[in-house]
Amino acid sequence: MPLDRKPAPNDLRAFWMPYTANRQFKSAPRMLVASKDMHYTASDDRQILDGTAGLWCCNAGHCRPRITEAVQKQVAELDYAPAFQMGHPLAFELANRIVDIAPDGMEHVFYCNSGSEAVDTALKIALAYHRARGDASRTRLIGRERGYHGTGFGGISVGGIVNNRRHFGTLLAGVDHMPHTHLPENVFTKGQPEHGANLADELERIVALHGAETIAAVIVEPMAGSTGVLMPPKGYLQRLRDITRKHGILLIFDEVITGFGRLGSPFAAQHFGVIPDMITCAKGLTNGVIPMGAVLATAQIHDAFMQGPEHMIELFHGYTYSGNPISCAAALATLDTYAEEGLLTRAADLEIYWQEALHGLRDHPNVIDIRNMGLIGAVELAPITGEPGKRAFDVFVKAFEAGILIRVTGDIIALSPPLIISEAQIDELIGTLGQVLKQAA
Repeated sequence: MPLDRKPAPNDLRAFWMPYTANRQFKSAPRMLVASKDMHYTASDDRQILDGTAGLWCCNAGHCRPRITEAVQKQVAELDYAPAFQMGHPLAFELANRIVDIAPDGMEHVFYCNSGSEAVDTALKIALAYHRARGDASRTRLIGRERGYHGTGFGGISVGGIVNNRRHFGTLLAGVDHMPHTHLPENVFTKGQPEHGANLADELERIVALHGAETIAAVIVEPMAGSTGVLMPPKGYLQRLRDITRKHGILLIFDEVITGFGRLGSPFAAQHFGVIPDMITCAKGLTNGVIPMGAVLATAQIHDAFMQGPEHMIELFHGYTYSGNPISCAAALATLDTYAEEGLLTRAADLEIYWQEALHGLRDHPNVIDIRNMGLIGAVELAPITGEPGKRAFDVFVKAFEAGILIRVTGDIIALSPPLIISEAQIDELIGTLGQVLKQAA
């Protein structure tokens, strides 16, 4: 692609970029102008190997023909249909397709537009569910330290990443947090760590403090992604499930990152063998092509609302773009692509190769931890004294210059390549990162 085909804008001032060091970026922009399969094309015509599936979302790679064609066709056929009191066939077809691959017991799908909206939707459903059952005292929501649940007020309230919370006031009332599971004794773990299942028992302490009758739901990422890839200790999630069931508390898994094959199963709930009451998803649902999110719920939750006169709205919640026809078309084509290429389980086949390549960085400069599961991994670096996050950010910039896209949070490098990655491309991604780590030392 010629350099002058898609030039960078000559004025970058107007766009206030999200989760970005705006001043640094605008002094040395990193522009992407095209993509295909495993690569982006930068504005200087370089090929950039995608080590992050876009933003944890392009699980089938980029510009896949089936998805592109489905979107193009749908735009010309039915561009928009109202979601309130009206329907269109694709929304119902997609819900059935999602239920078909979902964990047993997940029987209903509520659409939204993002992971953040999926979380707020699930929290609202949890509160309304208890009220519908005559248990209106259950209003408390429990999250976890270092948890990431999007950027809505509900999500940052139950979330536990400090910088996502500190600037925005008191947030929702009646929220408490369990401790995170990132323990020093679990460094350089391959798969699930051995230590930390007992941390789930902190939920019992919170129940004793507030009373089970006041708690509506617990929300956790089965594998915490945005905070730096934290794996659940062996037995931890099952213990949470046992405690929540014992006390009549709903358990919500935030699978916005882990959904659609990231760990080698359609959903992490299946990978870990622990079934929650609700699952939030987004990102990989449409392969990142068009915004879409969803909440998966059990029949028990759904049916609690199906009471009263049939002409009455059962749940006063929804979005203008819930089940948008173009998003549905993209999602259906995405599921077709996953099925045709075996992508929902491919991470399981590549996990050992990925794991050994990743842990080959153990002796590189400033590496203090490596952890992995499925096709996801983290390389944690020792911070520079007095400048937290700078070491990893410098590696991120140098990695882009070297032709790979990685993601950093604090001093943690997170990797989550598209599920179509080959072993040779794993070697290229990890090998290039290793060179950057050595040069940056």
